[in-house]
Amino acid sequence: MSTPTEGSETAAATAAEGATAERSANSFLGDVWTNFKRWNLKAVRNPFVLVVSLVQPIIFLVLFTQVFGTVAGGALPGGISYETYLVPAIAIQVSLAAAVTSGIGLVNDIEEGMFEKVLVSPMNRTAVFLGKTMAELLRIALQIGIILVLGVALGAEITTGVVGAVGIAAAGVLFSLWFIAFSNTLAVLTRDQESTIIAANLLQFPLLFLSSAFLPLESLPGWIRTVAMLNPVTYGVDAARAIILDADVMTVIDVSLGYGGALDTLVPAVAVLLALDLALGAVAVAMLSRATSSKVR
Repeated sequence: MSTPTEGSETAAATAAEGATAERSANSFLGDVWTNFKRWNLKAVRNPFVLVVSLVQPIIFLVLFTQVFGTVAGGALPGGISYETYLVPAIAIQVSLAAAVTSGIGLVNDIEEGMFEKVLVSPMNRTAVFLGKTMAELLRIALQIGIILVLGVALGAEITTGVVGAVGIAAAGVLFSLWFIAFSNTLAVLTRDQESTIIAANLLQFPLLFLSSAFLPLESLPGWIRTVAMLNPVTYGVDAARAIILDADVMTVIDVSLGYGGALDTLVPAVAVLLALDLALGAVAVAMLSRATSSKVR
């Protein structure tokens, strides 16, 4: 039989455990929110990087539609305008370009000594990466919105309307996660801004042009179709294009899931992108978790 003193001690211990668990949960969410705010404020105070990541895709959208639209339009099935065909590709290009800035931002933190401070702080490192990523995803969604508005102004038609526009932004966000993780991994490995920029940018154009971004795969050489099957850009572009056209557009792999329409493209494309996001996201978090202040001096 327990004494009143033992009972009060047990109750106090239980309360302490509950308070510790509550503080732990609040701490993780608080770390996420703190990093989310910090990276958004950093972007607002230095909008140059955001503008630069938008300029190149806008140039591609305007030049490709105006210069190549008439010629490329003849290769498109179903009388689709080249503006409508190209907008999803430019949305994915925005995701790629903006994801590169994620690693650049981390390198800046490393060079300024802020990353070292974060490493020695009690912040949860998964929460640090999550908060940073959420801020970047918000900016990517806004940038895709700008591209969609410009595309419509140039003559593109979003068959699925406002819901489709939101879906395209969601596809771009889902696609960008793997490259955000990749660019942050590069930042931790190289700890150098120029190396991170060169390595990330070196991949952008091959990824874009060896995919279904600018022309249907049927009109491209066989070796490009083979590479496109392994190219994440193909699945991101096909997902966004299926949404804008409300149709099954995937030709890189022969799938017939019986859903009909856009879902026959969206289901395999989303599955591929989710697997890639989880794999590279795990690598990025592991790299951040293993980082020590001695590695980033």
